[in-house]
Amino acid sequence: QVQLVESGGGLAQAGGSLRLSCVASGRIFSLNVMGWYRQAPGKQRELVATITNLDTTNYADSVKGRFTISRDKAKNTVYLQMNSLRPEDPAVYYCHSSIFAGRAWDDYWGQGTQVTFSS
Repeated sequence: QVQLVESGGGLAQAGGSLRLSCVASGRIFSLNVMGWYRQAPGKQRELVATITNLDTTNYADSVKGRFTISRDKAKNTVYLQMNSLRPEDPAVYYCHSSIFAGRAWDDYWGQGTQVTFSS
């Protein structure tokens, strides 16, 4: 059973920073792309950033220059450093990965971690 578990969400302030982490565990033969998506209330889930196993990155235009995605292949972990947070950034952030667990490549999702602005 493959699991993705996110952590690091919580309260932040506009202009502040947060770092999200996501660990993939279980019967993993190979990991390909890992990434972060987010979904705000009343909106569709959208891509934030992805990183391939060759460390090629891709960012949504709205986060370029503010967010940085990275990964630790040895730990099956992907990170999202979020700086200069804006009012449009609070959302539930989901980790995603394409994983070969022995039979086929499948898409796996974490349960989500909430990023909220403190008043």
